[in-house]
Amino acid sequence: METETEIATFGAGCFWGPETTFGKVPGVVKTAVGYMGGTLDNPGYREICAGNSGHAEVVQVTYDPGQVSYEHLLDVFWHCHDPTQVNRQGPDIGLQYRSVIFCHSPEQMASATASKNALEAHGALERPVVTTIEEAPTFWRAEDYHQKYLEKRGLAFCHV
Repeated sequence: METETEIATFGAGCFWGPETTFGKVPGVVKTAVGYMGGTLDNPGYREICAGNSGHAEVVQVTYDPGQVSYEHLLDVFWHCHDPTQVNRQGPDIGLQYRSVIFCHSPEQMASATASKNALEAHGALERPVVTTIEEAPTFWRAEDYHQKYLEKRGLAFCHV
């Protein structure tokens, strides 16, 4: 019997680091990096870096909800980047590096909103959370050389 999977998509700065982080979570079946949230169909890295397409770099996570909950993936998301930085993560600056959760269902939207509200209410962050929560538009898979980028180079994490 084949396991049913679900998809979660997160923008947390440069997609290389989050892909590696999510790929290590038990219950995550696969990851892919790509682009979401812009106005250009089938964008490439060159268009994304030019800053005119409106896309975010994202990691799309395919997971087994019987092994890992969406809420746990949200927790990983909040801890793998700084959700208080506007359109940047560390030295990476631009709209493509924004903090965003793209939801694939009303249930994900509700969970993401509740999770963000809980993070803000906790008061542990010095600045407001700027992460946006949006309905998932089309996912455009990034070029092959971006897939598993850090893993291919024997790196455990990015510079951030």
